[in-house]
Amino acid sequence: MTSEVIVDVQKSEISIALLEDKKLVEFQKEGRTEQFSVGNIYLARVKKTMPGLNACFVNVGHEKDAFLHYLDLGIKYKQFEHFLSIYAGSDKKVLPLHQLPKQPATEKDGKIQNTVKNGDEVLVQIVKEPISTKGPRLTCEITFAGRFLVLIPFSDKVNVSTKIKSDTERARLKQIVTKLKPKGFGVIIRTVAEGKREPELKQEIDILVQRWNDVVDRVKKRKTQDKVTLVYEETSRTVGLLRDLFNPSFEAIHVNDPKVYEEVREYVNLIAPECLNVVKLYQGKVPIFDNFNVTKQIKTSLGRIVTYNHGAYMYIEHTEAMHVVDINSGNRSRSTDGQEVNALEVNLASADELARQLRLRDMGGIIVVDFIDMQLPESRQALYERVVENMKKDRAKHNILPLSKFGLMQITRQRVRPVMDIKVEETCPSCGGTGTIKASILFVDILEGKIRMMTRDMGMKRFRLHVHPFVDAYVKRGFFSIARRWKMHYGMRISIIPDQSLPFLGYKFINESGEEIDMREECDNL
Repeated sequence: MTSEVIVDVQKSEISIALLEDKKLVEFQKEGRTEQFSVGNIYLARVKKTMPGLNACFVNVGHEKDAFLHYLDLGIKYKQFEHFLSIYAGSDKKVLPLHQLPKQPATEKDGKIQNTVKNGDEVLVQIVKEPISTKGPRLTCEITFAGRFLVLIPFSDKVNVSTKIKSDTERARLKQIVTKLKPKGFGVIIRTVAEGKREPELKQEIDILVQRWNDVVDRVKKRKTQDKVTLVYEETSRTVGLLRDLFNPSFEAIHVNDPKVYEEVREYVNLIAPECLNVVKLYQGKVPIFDNFNVTKQIKTSLGRIVTYNHGAYMYIEHTEAMHVVDINSGNRSRSTDGQEVNALEVNLASADELARQLRLRDMGGIIVVDFIDMQLPESRQALYERVVENMKKDRAKHNILPLSKFGLMQITRQRVRPVMDIKVEETCPSCGGTGTIKASILFVDILEGKIRMMTRDMGMKRFRLHVHPFVDAYVKRGFFSIARRWKMHYGMRISIIPDQSLPFLGYKFINESGEEIDMREECDNL
């Protein structure tokens, strides 16, 4: 299996697609001005304790206060509290962690009002982004995640991922890390560390310890006590995804922005210098997602109805708390071996697509799947085993229950950010909701009018016009095409670009700086 990462950097957002054997399996999109990210660490203040919930709300600068439960304080909360009381806003020399006085562990069955008070300063880390009307979810158990290791301040334990089965390898890794880690730090050894050598592990420990030192420096430099301070910012979305996904089988990482391209090269050079040549800067004129067939896969895979396997389809609906997936055979041809065999074939195919959809949409919480009814116990067991096998590729924590007597399968999957909800239906760009438009044959004349306005009235000599691929083929048809005539009349620096993300009669103008120029007028729809 080969894997490719496609990174589409736009002015307002960054989109990242992971392809396995050219098939889209993961997709992430976030605004470039997003303030919050899982992993960020803040020096913040408790705003209000809620004894009834055994939790408190913390102001971290979001419009909704963040939620911190008592159990998320962690057993080392008092140690962090003591650390802040000494060094927050102070010029004191920082002692190694193991030399700081030991503080008692937090009681497991304690009460929030006896541990935290309104106005207390706390060091918190985001573990779940704001979802719907809820603010971020926090923890005081600070960790720094690397590719091979997770560093935990004020701990001395070394734990190994349970997915590493070899006792010899587990012992080897634990011995190396115990020798390398500084006193006062605990480490979790991740699955991908299996088989790694001591220099690679030492390099990552040094990087993670430096991140903690950076946090300490920012805590000491804190000037205003009432102001929320971001003391550690998680790596960029692109680098964060690569940290968890990167493996030597990557065929390529394509990036269409020079700055992000350099960030990715720097990170890959740090963790796997031998793979540096897989990072490639995309400079084609066609949008990068169109070039790698990502746009079409997004439109066919992220709607409410997803078709697969010769007419069978699944209907996906979600609420704030759960997702419901309904499997249907559709107009798929029936098996000559009977209903049971036909139902099993459709259900097994849907199990493959279901695992992909969970990763692709990053669906979390409770997922209930209504498969086609099957009577034989061996058929139901085969379906359960197929789902379990397919879900092994999923990095998110999950739990799968066998089919109930009603043919329902219940799945829980870790959710740390809002589910991807991408609308694939296109708003009519021609009528704007009025239901009436100019004759379609006049669309090319409308475009020419816009070009004339930009070149003659606005004085622009170089720009790109993005149109639907069908329109692009029409205006470029023949030797003396419409596009050639436009260039002869208005300037040879006008580029016509096919863009699959646009509706049939949609268009957009892009200037030299990559910014969109709004040329739509109310009269376009009349």
